[in-house]
Amino acid sequence: MKYLQRAISNRFSQKVVSGKVLILLGARRVGKTELINHFLSNQSEKDYLKFNGEDITHAKIFSERSIENYKRILGATKLLVIDEAQKIPNIGLILKLIVDNFPDLKIIATGSSVFDLANKLGEPLVGRKNTLYLYPFAQMEFQNTENYLETKNKLEERMIFGSYPELEQYSIWDDKRNYLNEIVNSYLFKDILTFEGIRQADKIIDLLRLIAFQVGKEVSLQELGSQLQMGKNTVERYLDLLSKVFVIFKLKGFSRNLRKEVSKMNRWYFYDNGIRNAIIGNFNRFNLRNDVGELWENYLISERIKFQNNIGMFVTNYFWRTYTQQEIDWIEEENGQLRAYEFKWNNKRKIKVPLSWSEAYPKAIFKLITNENYLDLIT
Repeated sequence: MKYLQRAISNRFSQKVVSGKVLILLGARRVGKTELINHFLSNQSEKDYLKFNGEDITHAKIFSERSIENYKRILGATKLLVIDEAQKIPNIGLILKLIVDNFPDLKIIATGSSVFDLANKLGEPLVGRKNTLYLYPFAQMEFQNTENYLETKNKLEERMIFGSYPELEQYSIWDDKRNYLNEIVNSYLFKDILTFEGIRQADKIIDLLRLIAFQVGKEVSLQELGSQLQMGKNTVERYLDLLSKVFVIFKLKGFSRNLRKEVSKMNRWYFYDNGIRNAIIGNFNRFNLRNDVGELWENYLISERIKFQNNIGMFVTNYFWRTYTQQEIDWIEEENGQLRAYEFKWNNKRKIKVPLSWSEAYPKAIFKLITNENYLDLIT
């Protein structure tokens, strides 16, 4: 499969600097190792060392936390790369020691689980790290390899199967379905299930299935707990872990008028439509589905998240709804400017900005996004 240039590649190269650890985070199978290998292909082999934290032998090499040990390991190396770094015990303290004592060394560390890297790596490296995120392919990354007609023709397929990189090597729909089922069964929960105290894979899948059917709706933790026969705190903990391994993410309600606007409940979305559909076991085409609206909303929101990340936007995202059932799917707040977007798969009727919104936020931008103009939002 031909290498597809990732949108963060330039920022990635710029952040590989001496005296800092560049941390690359993302779900398993989204292309972190491929991105690293492509970067290293332009480096001299004698200038870098690459380790894999999931290799026991590699992990043991770093276990002796001493400057002398790391001098033996590194020698004249200019670049140190550690893939799946969170698997190495005390990796944060190890990298802190290396950064502080080898000031000319450049370091890259990748990880598929934020909770390990944040707890074991983040705190020791305060002021010593840069962080980038890698997601499944974004539509803006496909733009360089396909024309407008090809993009439109592949829209249904991408809304159903998502954009995990390895899907590009499969042309048959059954092969794509089998690949996503393998991801869910073998990789998706690997970090969570090896995390201390988490052993209930069936409960996690049941929770995700409930979330999948509530895309675009506010989620009640109490109700989820009741359906799963789990405590509210356990549900909240599982949702937090699922967000930290890049399966789902939370969207909060926007409010500056607490009496009218819903702000205490959250909505949850999947980073990838294909994972969502694998969880519910539905890869049917649109003419056999009754959830195209939900797929469209999740697709646009996940693509917008990727777009924001890939170009380095500093923005806060929300949904908006009032207790009188006026709502807007997507709100962005950037430098005091509000942008509101309503998503409709096929706009057959004129959509107006909700009156309560326009009265409360008259300077906000409002746009309707349909399958005719969606590329303006995500590319």
